[in-house]
Amino acid sequence: MTSELMSQVDEDRRELVALAREFAQQEIAPRAAEWDRTRTFPRDVMAKLGELGFFGMLIPEEYDGLGLDLLTYMMVLEEIAAADASVCISLSVHNSLPASMLLLCGTNEQKDRWLRPMARGTCLAAFSLSEADSGSDAGALRAQAVRDRDGWVLNGAKAWVTNGDTADLIVAFLRSDTPKARKGTRGITAFLVPGDAPGLEAGKPEDKLGLRASRTTTLSFRDVRLGAEHVLGEPGEGFVYAMAALDHGRMGVGAQAIGIGRSALEHAVRYAAVRRQFEKPLKEFQAVQFKLADMATRLAAARALLHEAARVKDTGGEVHRVKEFASMSKLFASETAMWVTTQAVQIFGGYGYMCDYPVERLMRDAKVTEIYEGTSEIQRIVIARGLHPEQG
Repeated sequence: MTSELMSQVDEDRRELVALAREFAQQEIAPRAAEWDRTRTFPRDVMAKLGELGFFGMLIPEEYDGLGLDLLTYMMVLEEIAAADASVCISLSVHNSLPASMLLLCGTNEQKDRWLRPMARGTCLAAFSLSEADSGSDAGALRAQAVRDRDGWVLNGAKAWVTNGDTADLIVAFLRSDTPKARKGTRGITAFLVPGDAPGLEAGKPEDKLGLRASRTTTLSFRDVRLGAEHVLGEPGEGFVYAMAALDHGRMGVGAQAIGIGRSALEHAVRYAAVRRQFEKPLKEFQAVQFKLADMATRLAAARALLHEAARVKDTGGEVHRVKEFASMSKLFASETAMWVTTQAVQIFGGYGYMCDYPVERLMRDAKVTEIYEGTSEIQRIVIARGLHPEQG
């Protein structure tokens, strides 16, 4: 890439990130606490994000998307998360998982059918892999798809689906092998399920500790009939596709975690400047200074690792290196966010424990980043396997 082209890419990136920051701070941040309190999914804000093109960040321009590199995408997600992590995860799931899977293994017809409305913001997508008894062990799912002469019939229940009751498209994973001839992870197929498919029913939104404005539901499949054109990729290869897509998803959660932590740090810095004890501001106490310094340092390190993970992916790094970096960045960023938000609550003292102040919400939001898209324990397993590839 020439220096002129690199300069233009950098300028375009700065402008887009600045747009995301301005929108997030003006349209999202002032309403985030109310959305959290009332568990309200902000449909109007999501529509505006779609109009701005943020629903198609990783979708190529030929399908009406922005066609961003992964690094720019991560920077935009951080800005959205710093305003509200709930909005960020709904946006991240849509961009990182269904869109990347369609690009990876969708037919031309499937891409034309789904990617354009997804990019324009008129189609919100969801990703449905987990079940009540198969979380970290995703390959143990039980929902069943049976082939018949007209296509497929889907039955079963899925759990913890972000955008579950608001999605227009669900990329769902069901077993396509038979109970008498199980094939393990090679017996799972990915399906493109319209949100209004007869027989598909979303449960009531889960009552969660954090991310309360993001809709998380169960999904029930009762004789959902789909034609062969709704199979994404090859039958039996769904689990492989899901694991590949999760690299994007894990980095997206890393960006979300950094945004949460950054917001907590910014609130703590401002509070330490105005809160007085023993006749001087908190910021003049060395104990508080050291907390703020450590918070800033860990966030900077998490951001650098995430950006390096995105760079490895953008430059065509080997699959195993991308997977390792995705897990490392998600692990470090999520644990950093949990630590930073806890320190922010500590700096606020008793006020930090009150719902009137934002840091308690940020701490609640941070916790789930250590759990979804693969727990911290799962990330460590992935990283360790990369150090000993013969065990993988």
